[in-house]
Amino acid sequence: MKKIIIIILLGFSLTVQAQEKEPVNNFLDHWHKAAAEANADIFFGSIAEDGIYIGTDATERWDKESFWAFSKPYFERGKAWDFKPYDRQLHFSKDGKIAWFSELLETWMGVCRGSGVLRKSKDGWKIMQYHLSVTVPNEDIQDFIQLINQEK
Repeated sequence: MKKIIIIILLGFSLTVQAQEKEPVNNFLDHWHKAAAEANADIFFGSIAEDGIYIGTDATERWDKESFWAFSKPYFERGKAWDFKPYDRQLHFSKDGKIAWFSELLETWMGVCRGSGVLRKSKDGWKIMQYHLSVTVPNEDIQDFIQLINQEK
């Protein structure tokens, strides 16, 4: 009996993942596209009211309202930022209401990594947290550390 329950739960989990994978990928792709097109309604509408955006600088941890205040001039000029995602990895909670992911991004800063947590509600998927980080190749890390230490 225990094995049957485990098989049923595993099957349910895999079905949820299969059903939600495409919608979540589309959601995230549209979110990135909204920034490139300076569509603030879609971009900020995709972030939960209690969502957090963590940027590349150690001081950049914004709630939705403060992230809008920071980003508003970029969106008003008609183009915010154009990050092209690839190599996205998605994971889902067993009930399919929470998703987390990591992705690589082509950006003006070079390759960056984005990671985040999404929550599904009656209004669809919303970003609870997004974290953008600059990647540094291992062979360049010592030069990077030296550069950062020079600026202190």
